[in-house]
Amino acid sequence: MKKSFQRVIATLNLFQGKQSLTIFLLAAFFALSACDDSSSAGDDNGETSALSCSAEMSSSSRHCEDCKDEAISSDSKSNDPAEVTDDSSDSKGNPSSAGTSTKSSNSNTSGNDAKSSSSAGKVNGLATPCKTETEDNCEYGELVDERDGQTYKTVKIGNQWWMAENLNYADSVTTTSLKGRSWCYDNDPANCTKYGRLYTWAAAIDSVMLATDADNPQVCGYNKFTCTLPYKVQGICDKGWHLPSYGEWNELIVRVGGGLSTAGKVFKSQSGWNVDGNGTDAYGFSALPAGGRGRDDLFGNRGCVGFFWGSGENDYRDAFLMQLDCTDDKAYVTSRPKSYAYSIRCIKDSD
Repeated sequence: MKKSFQRVIATLNLFQGKQSLTIFLLAAFFALSACDDSSSAGDDNGETSALSCSAEMSSSSRHCEDCKDEAISSDSKSNDPAEVTDDSSDSKGNPSSAGTSTKSSNSNTSGNDAKSSSSAGKVNGLATPCKTETEDNCEYGELVDERDGQTYKTVKIGNQWWMAENLNYADSVTTTSLKGRSWCYDNDPANCTKYGRLYTWAAAIDSVMLATDADNPQVCGYNKFTCTLPYKVQGICDKGWHLPSYGEWNELIVRVGGGLSTAGKVFKSQSGWNVDGNGTDAYGFSALPAGGRGRDDLFGNRGCVGFFWGSGENDYRDAFLMQLDCTDDKAYVTSRPKSYAYSIRCIKDSD
């Protein structure tokens, strides 16, 4: 009897051990299945499971800043020709505080907007190309600088009027912000005639004028803590014109279509760029590769790179600009040291 009882207990213990093992195996199976589902999420459409910028933005302001930095960095060079940063909300404010969004030029839009065309030179919200190698039907104007009498060609792209030549204003007596802050490339006046002058960011925003403003003095420039710039920064542009904001550069890129990866091609002039880097100049912007001036009075990149200052600063060291390069067809809205000297294209104040 005792032996029979012992056999029953042993059988029960064995059953309980197997039952525990079975439960453990079932739990492991479901856990692995759950992991496999999450890691493969989105694979049906060939998408990665990484967080999108919008998802990261909602969870962390740091991630939001990282997403924005990637969108505007020339080092990140997106391979997606459909991606472009459209920071239209920033055209009225500081780029560091405005949100960004991404629009695809390849998206299939339904509704009336996709089929409508505008008599104002825009189709589907895009500016209409107006220039080829044999024809030029762009809408041009003329800007006569009241300060020195110089005349600049202007062009209308979408609903914006832009200078179609680089600024070449040099009166450092009237505009003291220019003292020691603007140059001709290689200190050769002939380069100013061809490419315009090169200005530091402090010169571009007319930092002396901002610092002496009676109502809202601002100390801005390289290694200065970020300053609160006005809604619109005239800088050293002529009256009725101003420096492009971060948002206005992005809006220009959006208006010509194609995204960041191809916008440079239509901005660049049809000649003057090295290594077969000429553009189509399809909108009459006629960007020239004026190069720039870095530290220790060193000049470089003429013939290959065009840098065009914007009014917004990234931090105490860098400010935003648009960059075009002879080695690709891209347009970058990125940032560079404020102490470097680059070109300026002014944009007309809206009515």
